[in-house]
Amino acid sequence: MAVQNEFVAYRLELLEPFGPVKAKAIFGGFGIYRHDLMFGLVARDTLYLKADDKSRADFEARGLASFTHRKRERFSMCYFEAPYEAIDDAGCLSKWAKKIMGSKCSSSNIMHSAMTILC
Repeated sequence: MAVQNEFVAYRLELLEPFGPVKAKAIFGGFGIYRHDLMFGLVARDTLYLKADDKSRADFEARGLASFTHRKRERFSMCYFEAPYEAIDDAGCLSKWAKKIMGSKCSSSNIMHSAMTILC
């Protein structure tokens, strides 16, 4: 099924140098996947990238906000806003994606579904 969101479709285009990626609708937003591993999240036209223990400091050092969700209580997830310079730059966004996927693939905590996106 084709992505019906221009913001998401454009980010998928930017990620083409990184390799084959796809978006799936989840929880009112979109998950961004490569090889069935979710490494990005789009919510309210904002791109968030998955952080782990190694990359979290890079996001925090740049002052990037983490994705928060409010159901009954507000909770934070291990996704941070993509750096501003990566939003419209294919090369920069691909570098961040490679960094994230490299750490995810070497980690024992590889995510296989959108249902396990909490830290």
